[in-house]
Amino acid sequence: MARFKVGVVGGGNVGATVAQRVAERDLADVILTDIVEGLPQGKTLDLCQASGVDNYGVRLKGSNSVEDLKGCDVVVVTAGLPRKPGMTREDLIDKNAAIVGSVAEAVRKNSPDAILVMVTNPLDIMTYLASSITRFPRNRVVGMAGVLDSARFAYFIAEKLDVSPKDIRAMVLGGHGDAMVPLPRYSTVNGVPITELMSREDIDALVRRTANGGAEIVALLKAGSAYYAPGSSVTQMVESILKNERRLLPCACILEGEYGLSKTCIGVPAILGRNGVEKVVELKLSSDETALLKKSAAEVTKGLQHLKLG
Repeated sequence: MARFKVGVVGGGNVGATVAQRVAERDLADVILTDIVEGLPQGKTLDLCQASGVDNYGVRLKGSNSVEDLKGCDVVVVTAGLPRKPGMTREDLIDKNAAIVGSVAEAVRKNSPDAILVMVTNPLDIMTYLASSITRFPRNRVVGMAGVLDSARFAYFIAEKLDVSPKDIRAMVLGGHGDAMVPLPRYSTVNGVPITELMSREDIDALVRRTANGGAEIVALLKAGSAYYAPGSSVTQMVESILKNERRLLPCACILEGEYGLSKTCIGVPAILGRNGVEKVVELKLSSDETALLKKSAAEVTKGLQHLKLG
């Protein structure tokens, strides 16, 4: 029986970590592509040499050609530029839109049946752009941010309560960063809502730290940004898709009326299976939560209008 094939576009730290996690879980053969000559080849050779030690048998290949994305079941897009000092949000949108546009065209041509998992920032806008360029049905284009934000929130909850992170289930919706919408009453410790376990002030402090989670790591590293948790978050989504696990995960989805929103892309709970987004789950939100989600969607709309997509 043929193995699944996962394409990873972007050989930086996040992309390479995704390739490593996918290989270590024996999920699929991996093609890692990047425009820098030798980079994906070197990283995949290193991973191949670790296969006997870590006991995985998938094949990994590094390439500088998007032609090698042919026949992928899932394509993960991490390629893009980080926001640099002096760069406006619109500058970042324009630069990464050019990169994502080119990648989306390549995926449409070479893997027309693939499920596309977007990681490039600004995440929600790039996911919508990739959907519009590939013209894939909306279930086959999904963005990763909610899993990462929820993972960060979960860790901070575990740290504050001094309990095992294994028992935490956190839920963060909305956009990535300041526009996120954490849902404390849907975040639990082995089924117990955190609203029963800590004060409103403590929860608010954890929410602020979660929104600043990536920036906190950047400040500590001095150069570069997070990649272990982002790589694991992407891999969780890929695993749910390939294994048809139908896990309920917060993902950036194209909405068509859910939560009263249309023609936009925003983080919402979704069931991920072999067809990609099998279902968008509509939670009963409070008026305050609904307002925050719509505010988050408005930020996405501004970016889409900048790209003349909204």
